[in-house]
Amino acid sequence: MNLPAIIAIYKFEMARWGRTFLQSLVAPVIATSLYFVVFGAAIGSRITEIEGIPYGAFIVPGLIMLMLLTQSVANASFGIYFPRFTGTIYEHLSAPISPVEIVTGFVGAAATKSIILGLIILATAGLFVPLHIEHPFWMAGFLLLTAMPTWLFFYQSLRVSFQGFLHIPAIAVP
Repeated sequence: MNLPAIIAIYKFEMARWGRTFLQSLVAPVIATSLYFVVFGAAIGSRITEIEGIPYGAFIVPGLIMLMLLTQSVANASFGIYFPRFTGTIYEHLSAPISPVEIVTGFVGAAATKSIILGLIILATAGLFVPLHIEHPFWMAGFLLLTAMPTWLFFYQSLRVSFQGFLHIPAIAVP
């Protein structure tokens, strides 16, 4: 396992995320906040509580998971497809690293970005409704498990060849 190559890809993707701050961080937070406001105002006025939990607090985990799945797939696929589109993917392909290491770097960065976004959205939701997390370790585990399955999609496509990436948009991105 070529750990320096994985770390280099990971750091590059995290730096790219920092350069595209508005579209990578602010837009998902605003979009999820709008979902929260729309669902909270439209349905929350009719449904006040669900088994003793306020409706606003009830929808927060679902909205976080919705954003987490969307962003983990989008970040990983954009990180791999955009270099392929611009022709810079050949730098990765000509380097002495395996497809597994390439995917680990890209998807590790995508999972990290998604988890950070999930925690930011959790903090943002705390501005709208009072939140109480009863099982923080379960929450962290589900965040990690939800952010990492994209690795399986991309790894499966690399088993045959790097050209296997061509079928992923039809499977992973609706």
